[in-house]
Amino acid sequence: MHTQVRTNRSSQIIAWIVASIFVLGFFIPSVGAWTGPVLGAWFVLTQRPLRGFLWMVAFGIVPGLIFGWHKIPLTGAREVLEYLVRMAVVAVLGVLPFTFHRLVSPRIAGFLSTLSLPLAAVAIPFLAQTVHIGPGITAGALRFLIFWSAAVLVWLWNRESRATSLVFGAEVAFAGIVEFLRMNGIVALHTNPRIGTVFGSICVGLALLMSIWAAFRPIKSKLWAERPETVALLRSPFNGSPLHVVAEKGRESLVSNSGESFPVRDGIPAFLKPEDLTGDNGKYNRLYENIGGFYDDTQRVFCAFRGVELDSYFNNYMSLLKVKAGDSVLESSVGTGLNFKYMPRGARLSGLDLSAEMLANCQANMRRWGMEADLYLGNAEGLPFADASFDVVYTCGAFNFFSDRAKAVREMIRVARPGAHLMIEDETEEYVKSTYEKIPYTRGFFKDRGQAVKVPIEMVPAEMEEVKVEMLKEGKFYAITFRKPTAVGPSAFGTRSSGAASGGRR
Repeated sequence: MHTQVRTNRSSQIIAWIVASIFVLGFFIPSVGAWTGPVLGAWFVLTQRPLRGFLWMVAFGIVPGLIFGWHKIPLTGAREVLEYLVRMAVVAVLGVLPFTFHRLVSPRIAGFLSTLSLPLAAVAIPFLAQTVHIGPGITAGALRFLIFWSAAVLVWLWNRESRATSLVFGAEVAFAGIVEFLRMNGIVALHTNPRIGTVFGSICVGLALLMSIWAAFRPIKSKLWAERPETVALLRSPFNGSPLHVVAEKGRESLVSNSGESFPVRDGIPAFLKPEDLTGDNGKYNRLYENIGGFYDDTQRVFCAFRGVELDSYFNNYMSLLKVKAGDSVLESSVGTGLNFKYMPRGARLSGLDLSAEMLANCQANMRRWGMEADLYLGNAEGLPFADASFDVVYTCGAFNFFSDRAKAVREMIRVARPGAHLMIEDETEEYVKSTYEKIPYTRGFFKDRGQAVKVPIEMVPAEMEEVKVEMLKEGKFYAITFRKPTAVGPSAFGTRSSGAASGGRR
């Protein structure tokens, strides 16, 4: 029996209060001085470094051009160019601390990683000679505190710590006290130039030491040559040939005896061809490539606004699988690996997805949660595994818009061992219409669907056992669970099918 989705009204109220404070930050500068760094620190950690840098520079320049166009000097082309260059320099200087944080913090363990943002936030403008100091509290010290509290909040948020709300409340209270003292002239945010110079120099030195330390602590993935049992299960998704590991110039590839070669990039073997990313698969993959970095947070925020307890939201369907410690488990279209959190420790986890961005965030989650999983870039309709490889095979939130769903089902059954549990879970038509077709960003991906979503029970072969259909979360999701027979005779799903159409997470 699946668990019920529980609600928590107090958490819902807190979520709306926090969201309101962040909205106020866009209109009240004194509030934005504290909430802005939090949003910046969160956003930059959801993106790859270059993309995050460019997006944040754009966020710094475009609004200023739109709302401050009347400040542009129209006395001549040279004056306009100088104004735009100054604006770009200010934007870049404002973004560099966040980029430094993005590059350095993942390579430093634990709470110490939060120091990279405040150190850079003081050191970079100090080096650019943009910090002006006078008597009172050090402007650099306050800036350090603001950015450090932002980094700590995001660090706690990413670890799903219950202390996040308490720390945010303390930050709001402190910000209010500082603003009250400043407005009433009780304290000035300036200090002695000598103190400011010493403090800035210290931050520069510590930031430099931290960057050197991080440079010698690269993020490493377990080599595939160290996973002989896993490699023994791998097959070419295109012709079924066994694969073995070849290392050349420090880079690994999975190679078949017929000469096929599949590169391993950042610890993830790539089994895709260009044609796998066409049609609907290409369209929905573009969606997840764009939102992969903050996909997890959208789930958490969505649940918080509705007052839904996150763990019960996922256990509502994950409890149907009945995974035991020691089971080998495959999630087809694994996304960011959120479902893996609800597996018993000791289960051997594998995940495949069409989106490299989602898999990169899945890797980060595995490190954050202290878990291990073998991850693969590939499609759901041509799985790169030998027949009868897994005790549990499932897909969640991905199935509705595969190009060939029947083929995906056959592939799931093929790689499942006799007696294995399988599950297909996804949204109903009601949820797609009420949610995805109404959200401004996602509606363009769903408005021209060829047919309505329906529970695909007819795609489960008649040979399967213990077939059940359950409607979950007030009828907004469905789950089909079944078991592969322990004695499997010759059938369409018993052996590898030739070719492979593309499939992707939705």
